[in-house]
Amino acid sequence: MGHAEQANEVENRLIDFAVRVIKVADALPKTPAGKHIAGQLLRSGTSPAPNYAEARGAESRADFVHKLKLALKELLSQNGQGSQ
Repeated sequence: MGHAEQANEVENRLIDFAVRVIKVADALPKTPAGKHIAGQLLRSGTSPAPNYAEARGAESRADFVHKLKLALKELLSQNGQGSQ
């Protein structure tokens, strides 16, 4: 698998992850707490895919690394690892 194919695979997996996050958020109770958690889940769970897509268009290696770190930070927040 070439570099472009691997990059496309990662992007597709992140999009699939975002779709699963949306389904989970939609299944949460419509209570104030459920709505709050759903909002946080949607913000952090759907941002890695566009962050990665933006990183792929980075103007420099440093810019690419910075943008990937943002995507990773969002993914880690989904696992409760936040800023560790």
